[in-house]
Order: sequence, then structure tokens, then C-alpha cells
Amino acid sequence: MGTEIMGRTTRLELDDQGLREWEAVVLDSGADGIVLDRSAFYPGGGGQPPDHGVLLWQGVQTRIAGVRKGDDLVLIPVDDDPVPPVGTVVQGFVEDARRTALMRTHSGLHLLCGVVFRDYGCLVTGGNMEPLTARMDFDLREVPPGFKEAVEDACNAEVEADRRIDVRTLPRDEAFEIPDIIRTATNLVPADVRDVRIVDIVGLDTQADGGTHVASTKQVGRIRVVKVENKGRGFRRLRIKIED
Repeated sequence: MGTEIMGRTTRLELDDQGLREWEAVVLDSGADGIVLDRSAFYPGGGGQPPDHGVLLWQGVQTRIAGVRKGDDLVLIPVDDDPVPPVGTVVQGFVEDARRTALMRTHSGLHLLCGVVFRDYGCLVTGGNMEPLTARMDFDLREVPPGFKEAVEDACNAEVEADRRIDVRTLPRDEAFEIPDIIRTATNLVPADVRDVRIVDIVGLDTQADGGTHVASTKQVGRIRVVKVENKGRGFRRLRIKIED
């Protein structure tokens, strides 16, 4: 798997989704943000919010409240926290409970997507998540009787199946040869992206995706379909919660 670089920052979290602690050097620093040479903070994207955490340096702590993507990967410090000067060696720490919950939630959404596509042939039209709670919208014109219960039962059967979740990167042309690699109604992979990151719930769902995930469906935990909402024009919104 190739290492991804955003601006001046090597992204560590895409190759090692279990990484929570690392050492880095500050390349740029100010009240509006901090740029490191190496970072495991997920910057957000694909509906997954950015990580939180801290930087420790010279006996000082800088809390990280978010991440901004642009020409560089910029860590956003909490207001009034001191920031490390350029050239400082820092220890980075991702907030484990939040990241792990988001990984479980993100993988749970892919599992949900795979079940609804397999059983009902529906594409995704939108989605969003917070730790252990999420929503996903589908192009579903009619809701069959017992749909909510059937989807929940099918999702939890896939959790119990303990399917492996693999992550790999493929050249764009090779990735788009995989059937149904895009499960959204609109292709969200920019045309200039040459290498596509693939998340594969083996035997259930294979999608282009840039987020962080657990290693198997068993690690997601129980999925509860809380509500099915009619959002108009035949679109249905499924709200889920992830439980232990």
C-alpha cells in the first residue's frame, strides 16, 4: 500500500489504522493551525469527521480540536492553547475512544450499504456519521413491508459472520474495473485521483473509500436501525446506532 502525502505531511493513518501515537517535527505553526511532517490525525472526509487529540512537546500540551485539508494538512489547536514553534519535535496522540468509535461506525455504514445494495439494489445518495450514530440515504422508491427489521437482521447476521475488512490501493483504471465499486448515485472520486483506496468487506461490499475502518465486521458491534425516514423524491434515510 502506498503512503499518501498531503502537502508537506505524510499521512500515517491510512496505512496503519491502529496507530495512535507517533513522533513528528513541526513544519509550520500559528494560532490558526499546525503543520507536521508526519500525522496520524484523520482529516475528515466521506462523511467521517476529523480526529481529536493532543500534541506533547517540551512538557507542554496542545489540544487538537480538528483538522483542515488544503494545500497542507493543518491541525487546529484549541483556542488559547500554546502552539509548538517550527522545528519542535512533538509526540502526537489521537484520541483513541473517538477514533475507534468512528472506525466502527464507518465500517457499519459500509456493511449497511452492502446489505441494502445486495438485497434491494439501491444506491446511496448521502450519509453522515458521529461516533456510534449515523445516517445513510438510499434511492429507494418504495419501502417493502418489514424493511426496517429485515435490514437490521441482515446487518447483524453479517456482523456475526465476522467478515474480514481489507484495505488496499489500486491504480484508478484497475480499481474502476471492479463491478459496482462506486455505490453512490454520483461518482465522488475526483477525476485527477490516480490511485484509488479500496475498502473491501470480503464477500459483501467493495467500495472506493478514504476513511478508517476496523479489521472485521465482528468489531463493528450490533447495528440497530433506529428509524426509516421519507426524504422525498423516493429517497429513504436510515438512521442507525452502533451498540456493544
